[in-house]
Amino acid sequence: MVVGLGNPGAKYERTRHNVGFLVVDEVARRLRVENWKTKDAARQAYDSSRRTVLVQPQSYMNNSGVPVRLIASWYRTPPDALLVVYDELDLPFGRVRMRPFGGHGGHNGMRSIIATIGDGFPRIRIGIGRPAPRAGQDDDAIDHVLSPFTPEESAALPALIGATADAVELWLERGVDAAMQFINNWEGPIH
Repeated sequence: MVVGLGNPGAKYERTRHNVGFLVVDEVARRLRVENWKTKDAARQAYDSSRRTVLVQPQSYMNNSGVPVRLIASWYRTPPDALLVVYDELDLPFGRVRMRPFGGHGGHNGMRSIIATIGDGFPRIRIGIGRPAPRAGQDDDAIDHVLSPFTPEESAALPALIGATADAVELWLERGVDAAMQFINNWEGPIH
């Protein structure tokens, strides 16, 4: 099961918070998966030849755990057979990191998933960087994650999404160690 985190709707479509959705879209394109349906508060598609379900929760980021738990339960997917792809403020834009398990790191979508199924699942964090501090302003991380990519980031985005989709495919074919070896050593177009 491959889960990309994001927020539903055109308003959020090309924002930093939706890089997980973009990766799942790319994986679906590569695998020629087109049988999408909306059920259990998620857009989902099952690829029977690979016994893989692609998931984009439609419940908004902070409530991602409920659809993930429902779909994982339906397909009898144990946590170590679930991969979550999401944005990470604490990595510079263009860096990608994969881990076999771990905490939420302050990410509300991950907090929600961990609260419903535990933390024993692999995850890929895609760096979106933190906003530069502005004089007299508190950290405006919420505005940053919900804003569109800069022109420079947009130019680098295809390579970033492509490499992350490569890691997802490696995970599906050869497991977490092969995917981690690849993506944790990938030198992106920007960092």
